[in-house]
Amino acid sequence: MARSPLHRTPTILELDLTQPLIDPLPSDPLAPLRHRGRRLLRPTIKNLHQAAADPQVVGLVAKVGGPLSWSTMHELRRGLQPFLDARKPTVAWAETFPDGALGTCAYVLASGFDEIWLQPGGGLGLLGVAVETTFLRGALDKLGIEPQIEQRHEFKSAADRLTRTELTPAHRESLAALAASIYGDAVTMIAAGRSLSAERVRALVDTGPRTAAEALEARLVDRLGYRDEVLTALRERTDPEAELLFADRWRPRRQLRLPARHQAHLALVEVRGGIASGRSRSGPMGAQAGSDTVATELRATIADDRVRGVVLRVDSPGGSAVASDVIWREVCRVREAGKPVVVSMGDLAASGGYYVACPADRIVALPSTLTGSIGVLGGKFVTEELMSRLGLSTGAVEQGERARMWSGRRPFTDAERERLDAEMDAIYADFVAKVATGRGRSVAEIEPLARGRVWTGRDAYERGLVDELGGLRDAVRTARRLAELPEDAPVAPALHLSLPARWVPARSSDDPRALVGAAVPTLTELTASLPAGGLQLRMPDLRVR
Repeated sequence: MARSPLHRTPTILELDLTQPLIDPLPSDPLAPLRHRGRRLLRPTIKNLHQAAADPQVVGLVAKVGGPLSWSTMHELRRGLQPFLDARKPTVAWAETFPDGALGTCAYVLASGFDEIWLQPGGGLGLLGVAVETTFLRGALDKLGIEPQIEQRHEFKSAADRLTRTELTPAHRESLAALAASIYGDAVTMIAAGRSLSAERVRALVDTGPRTAAEALEARLVDRLGYRDEVLTALRERTDPEAELLFADRWRPRRQLRLPARHQAHLALVEVRGGIASGRSRSGPMGAQAGSDTVATELRATIADDRVRGVVLRVDSPGGSAVASDVIWREVCRVREAGKPVVVSMGDLAASGGYYVACPADRIVALPSTLTGSIGVLGGKFVTEELMSRLGLSTGAVEQGERARMWSGRRPFTDAERERLDAEMDAIYADFVAKVATGRGRSVAEIEPLARGRVWTGRDAYERGLVDELGGLRDAVRTARRLAELPEDAPVAPALHLSLPARWVPARSSDDPRALVGAAVPTLTELTASLPAGGLQLRMPDLRVR
């Protein structure tokens, strides 16, 4: 029988989390081509919050077990709540939960669904949380490379990775606190989702991994079965004719509205990747948040009367001290213009990432965000011995006593090291003072929380370094309130340039076309993304397992 044109097919939203969800930069004109066919993170999370109110959407199913960051897991778990509140069935299923970090993170997400299925031949690798770091000093010694790196202060462990071969007491203390915070959150969420005590969850973790049958017996999963059985059972609970639809493909019923940028709205500005001078770009070392690009976007929000507030999305381990300072100044200017700034922290907002966030009106972080790392490191790699082993030698002339201070072909002199120390002390003192001012506290209160230590979002919240625990949607909600905008006020990129407009020559440095959105990075920009010497506000690399 033919369906009426007004008939809307019942829909089960689907999440495939066996591959990473993609989050392209809005300013990247080639993103739709590069990521064609991949599932998108932000539309997925947005639609989870909205689709539960759609009568056509009757349930949610997610395949889990793939790579998933802890912050993305938190965002997705928050997106489940509207479905749970609406009493619409939610089912997570896995072929297997891998051993280690992947399995633990995936299972924490699955525990938020009202039912968990596991393939009979799979397993549950719920093993807890570990944080690992790799020390490079031994390899550098074998190569004949001497790292001459200074740090401020003992918790700025990115320098330890280069200058030491094992954990210092301070480094171990910091990593232990990170692991405890992330693990504690995981246990709490699993216990709540599975109606178990925290003690019981910890005991189950300590006695894993488990086969599928053992996981079922321990009440960690509800049913064993394959994909077809999962979907058949879910359709029996909802509607036999329900069709699957990827969550990022769902669309609400159309409403006639002006484009967001033509209304009073919030502007979204992103600081994603390592912070560097110049334009934002992608290179062999990943995304780079260019201070010129970010500063241009922030200046545009000041000039646009329709922009009533700014959401600054920070997902960065830090980078150049100078570039971070450029962005910090523009954040201050937005606030001075009377427009509130609310920071939303992603996976990382540490060191330079925290530097640019600290002057905001409000800072919102996820419980697993890695932030803080209020410190500085700097120095160079001396390759004198390596060159000697290779039979290479250096001839040089110089005018100026310290013309070769940053040359990697000789060590620092004592006088040069004194100057390096003085610069680092000045940058560190300025960093701490900026944080104290931004947080409305004294330097004496901030200093013990600084010293290069990395905090989880939850621990930072408990210590007053962030104001609220939540995701991007929570930051938007807070920004709307501070800007006195309605709850449905739109959010739009700070700048909108069509692809043809990007190729029109800029009139001045105030023209966004001078700095924003080059489709292909130049050779100079690619080489600029490579690590170099100098003073860095950058957090250490960590591996959570």
